[in-house]
Amino acid sequence: MKAIRLLAAVILVAGACLTGRALYLHAKANLAAVLIRRAWKESVQSGRQHAPWPWADTHPVARMRIPRLGYDEIVLEGATPRTLAFGPARLLNGAGLGEPGNLLMAGHRTSWFRPLEAILPGDRIEIEWSDAPRALHQRTYAVDAIRVVQPQDRTLLAPTSEDALTLITCYPFGPSPRSPQRYVVRAFPLGPSRSADTSAAAAPGLEPYLTGRRRGQG
Repeated sequence: MKAIRLLAAVILVAGACLTGRALYLHAKANLAAVLIRRAWKESVQSGRQHAPWPWADTHPVARMRIPRLGYDEIVLEGATPRTLAFGPARLLNGAGLGEPGNLLMAGHRTSWFRPLEAILPGDRIEIEWSDAPRALHQRTYAVDAIRVVQPQDRTLLAPTSEDALTLITCYPFGPSPRSPQRYVVRAFPLGPSRSADTSAAAAPGLEPYLTGRRRGQG
């Protein structure tokens, strides 16, 4: 009987620890999202890079929206494993924002780019970025191709002579521990970049983050 009580106590303590860790990670993710959006707003207002927290090795560089999917995320600079834990990110070997060529962005299949599972050819993707105080630019792309490829197939990630936007994540989507393939979305601009409303674009709503959006890896 004593052994059973001891085992039950151990199980309760372990459960409490796991619950506490889950709550901590959830709170940490929500706080990070708020800080990232605040840094984006400050970047637009000042025209300078603002890290979301003092020790961050990345900063917001763009805002990406896919209207039909209700998608609205801040893009970070440098698609490193650490950065991708906090949001979609720009690959440094692609074109820069506002520069000609193939703009590359990556995100996790279980969180940031999970909505891409429902994307369709013709869907519009809006990219906003800033290069001067209160000088916000926007360019709209239309999805042209959706491909599932092997990791070694980097054809769609190569530089292009024409402007393009390429989004990449692992495949298949969801919590499966295996994601042996890559899901690639290629979009082309519908026109040149244009000025955007800084008051509306610089301050995206925080409601999805304060009410508990799921964060994950993959």
